[in-house]
Amino acid sequence: MRKILKLISVFAVVIFASAFTNTITNNQGYDVGDVIEDFKLKNIDGSMVSLSDYKDAKGFIITFTCNTCPYAIAYEDRIIALDKKYAPKGYPVIAINPNNPNAKPGDSYEEMQQRAKEKGFTFPYLVDEGQKIYPKFGATKTPHNYVVEKTPKGMVVKYIGAIDDSSRNPDAVSKTYLEDAVDALLVGKEVELKKTKAIGCSIKV
Repeated sequence: MRKILKLISVFAVVIFASAFTNTITNNQGYDVGDVIEDFKLKNIDGSMVSLSDYKDAKGFIITFTCNTCPYAIAYEDRIIALDKKYAPKGYPVIAINPNNPNAKPGDSYEEMQQRAKEKGFTFPYLVDEGQKIYPKFGATKTPHNYVVEKTPKGMVVKYIGAIDDSSRNPDAVSKTYLEDAVDALLVGKEVELKKTKAIGCSIKV
């Protein structure tokens, strides 16, 4: 009887540990190779935007960014350049502001509209109302970037991380991680460097 109770105790610990591990894994968000869910978020022009709206897209450059983070600001021109370069090739930029405007008033919807106008954003700038989307991706920084490719099974994550290796100084860039990923996909190759560390400000909740 003592052996049976011991076995039951061990089994219970294993079950608990397994459940805990699964919870942690699920909370980490999408990984490379995962199929993402589509979303519908409000753009700065008031329209609702989904990935499914882009019928001719081969994939997307999804960037979680904001108005107020110095790192995000430093990348704005580079994000605009990415959209101008890759949108015509089938990989448009989709920018999402994940910050809670109550915690960061400078990231309010109205401020997003103003910032996009000042910078001449060429891409949608969406608001993650209720902060429901960024946790699914596992984004933790602004900016935090994802390259996804349209495949028969859905939108598959191919790259996660930083745009390049110089977060504050565009003149010091020597490695263009995100561009390398999209360039590989455009010629049907595997992305070599699939993950890098996103450098930026923490998402404000």
